[in-house]
Amino acid sequence: MSAIPGAVETDRQPPMTVPLRYFVVGLAFLVAGGAVGVLSATGVVSGVTRLAHVHLLVVGWVCVTILGAMTQFIPVWSNVALHSRRLATAALWFVTVGVAGIAWSFAAGALAWVHAWGVLALVGFWVAVYNLGRTLARARPWDVTERHFALALACFVAVPALGLVLSMGYLAPVLVHTPVTRTAAVATHGTLAVFGIVLTTVLGALTQLVPMFTQTDIEGATRRLQRVEAVAYPVGVVALAGGRLVADPLLARVGAALVVVGLLAFVVVVARLLVATRVEWNPMLARYAVVAVAMAVWALEAGRAWVVDPVAVAADPATLAADPTALGRGEWLGDPLVAAPFGGAPHLLFVGIVGFVVLGTLYHVVPFIVWVHRYSDLLGRERVPMIDDLYDDRIARADFVATVAGGAGLVAAAQADLPSAVTVGAGALATLGFALVATNLTLVVREHGPGGLRGVLVTRLAEGSGTGPSAGEGGGPPPGEETAR
Repeated sequence: MSAIPGAVETDRQPPMTVPLRYFVVGLAFLVAGGAVGVLSATGVVSGVTRLAHVHLLVVGWVCVTILGAMTQFIPVWSNVALHSRRLATAALWFVTVGVAGIAWSFAAGALAWVHAWGVLALVGFWVAVYNLGRTLARARPWDVTERHFALALACFVAVPALGLVLSMGYLAPVLVHTPVTRTAAVATHGTLAVFGIVLTTVLGALTQLVPMFTQTDIEGATRRLQRVEAVAYPVGVVALAGGRLVADPLLARVGAALVVVGLLAFVVVVARLLVATRVEWNPMLARYAVVAVAMAVWALEAGRAWVVDPVAVAADPATLAADPTALGRGEWLGDPLVAAPFGGAPHLLFVGIVGFVVLGTLYHVVPFIVWVHRYSDLLGRERVPMIDDLYDDRIARADFVATVAGGAGLVAAAQADLPSAVTVGAGALATLGFALVATNLTLVVREHGPGGLRGVLVTRLAEGSGTGPSAGEGGGPPPGEETAR
């Protein structure tokens, strides 16, 4: 049975369909990205499939899910109304079409089209930043979570813009007259995307979600460690990205050290709260436990790699300098961008940390949103299910086993240089797990959400037109809820 969290305020949340639409679209990108990754490993598809794979997962799944989570979380946590539901919906469709087009361009080898789709994605991300920024600006003073979200939104501005510049490089060497090399720009683009957007949002959200859903408190030594992370990690991300942009190893090394220190401090905080949990273990907490282990191992591995060379971008810099378009070929992503800037263990980072955080959070957030809007008003009048009753426990256990085994196989295959058959098998198993997650959560929306799946994906004009405080749609808080601030 899942505990209903305290310390949130639901009377300022947006309509259920707004964040759920983001989550459903994100799950579609997840399944597509996993499938493209498997096909890429088997050599069935041509084109720059690894870039398509990464953009579908990191941009399509993770970043779209983050925007949906912020659309729900900022109004609830900060107790301010979403600035505009219409802008939230418009931003999603711009990003969806743009990212899908970018992935198609890479998979088809049509690099001349990447920038055209990139413009749509950039517009969508910037509209989302404007909408969420206006919402967050009304919350004062900012707490640690809101400061993390503010940094992530700033990176949401920079990353698509830098990505568009890089995509233009497939047509002409646009960075040739600047002191910034293309390889440095690629590394900075990836650094700000993964560490500035993704992990910053993860740390900010889990700072509140883990205590909330374990019904524990951050106090004493745990509070001091949380404060270390709140300073070290954001400063480290900015220094690491800046050092890579200007190819300054000292600045990048200082930033890398702060990132590792912040992450290790955060791991201890999460681990202590999970051990002290006052609720029964559920799919969300089980996945957060995987995250704590993966984050500790990855941070130590990344620290070791970054001490050697924190600005490493390519295994063969001379080749990339002589042929900038080599950054558009699939082989560069195996070692140059992922293995160096991302700490030498990319699957541990993307599957073990990012993947399990998002999956674990979705396993509570999606049923919780549906539960609040469908059943909270019925409490005391008729029998209603608990949050964990909305999804299928058997599917949840199966997808957990599949994603853990598949993710572990991908990490082992990369680290031990195992045959490609192992990578293909592990990737297929992980993709099966992703598909099971998507199925389980989609069934929650279809079976329990008002209007079903169609009602989430197709919005009535009246629902999408509100802006400002008057646009907030009620849905009284579940029992035991209390004001966040």
